[in-house]
Amino acid sequence: MADETLVEEIVRRYDGEIGMLIPMMQDLQTACGYLAVDQLKRLAERLEVPLSRLYAVATFYSSFRLAPKGQHEVTLCVGTVCHLKGAGAISEMIREAFKVEAGGTTPDGLFSFQPVNCVGACALAPVMIVDGKYYDGVSKDSVLKILHGLPLAEPAAKGEGNK
Repeated sequence: MADETLVEEIVRRYDGEIGMLIPMMQDLQTACGYLAVDQLKRLAERLEVPLSRLYAVATFYSSFRLAPKGQHEVTLCVGTVCHLKGAGAISEMIREAFKVEAGGTTPDGLFSFQPVNCVGACALAPVMIVDGKYYDGVSKDSVLKILHGLPLAEPAAKGEGNK
């Protein structure tokens, strides 16, 4: 579905009611995987609200993404105990080695990296979670081994789904 058609369909679904902005943005993200700038512009124009209002909502709620998500989700605890056991240095190493910012996605789309304040597993510090799997007592070396071992899915061939 074309972006213009998608935005129009979502707005129609909620009768253009500005009070339903969050559900509209959730539907848009569900359909596309993230909130692209052009889609947000179309939605703002269609609802006759400033684009800054949509960005305020998108950046306030952590469930919204303004960039495509990687194939794998990597979360690193940088809370007090994990930090004391080296998580800060591990986070810096991940950012440098994979050219990814905190909260961003690697250039190859392999993973999205999110340092968080606490994952509630202090006894296992430092802790990294990859696609829901916990890795305890991680080090720079073990993190590199884990992340370099992540499989990169092959992109679907064009037209493959239209057979």
